[in-house]
Amino acid sequence: MNRLILVDEQDTALGTAEKMEAHEKALLHRAFSVFIFNSKGEMLLQQRAHEKYHSAGLWTNACCSHPYQGQDTQVAAEKRLQEEMGFTTALTKAFEFIYKAAFENGLTEYEYDHVFVGKYDGPVIPDKEEVAGFCFKSMEQVEAVVKQYPEQYTAWFKIALPKLEAYLAKQQ
Repeated sequence: MNRLILVDEQDTALGTAEKMEAHEKALLHRAFSVFIFNSKGEMLLQQRAHEKYHSAGLWTNACCSHPYQGQDTQVAAEKRLQEEMGFTTALTKAFEFIYKAAFENGLTEYEYDHVFVGKYDGPVIPDKEEVAGFCFKSMEQVEAVVKQYPEQYTAWFKIALPKLEAYLAKQQ
């Protein structure tokens, strides 16, 4: 069984917990989020599958998940991108942040989130069990739709977006 890595607020591993236990008890755990851009600077968005146990049907970044015990976070992010979106590309660590979001079903995401960015222009072949849809949008379009329809986007995406914008501004 894959166990999540429990961490403190400095991302020091403290132990492990089963995935649902970590979300039921709101235990701080290591996670990652991947943001992908094409050569036009457009961001790849995915709509989470409607069967997901939380945030079902909401729009978010290219992929996100958790590294498991004994797994390097960047390696886990690269593997998950392949599993969910059907492609691989080089990822660069951008930043990290902690967030906590409670959901209507009683679960809570309390994550130390490592954010990676990458560039990709090839075909996207999403796993239908994980992804209901996908699209590329310019940063201006993303900002506009998140502002106009915040309820259509995941909690972590709305928190990460301004941090991503600040990171990208420093890269120019």
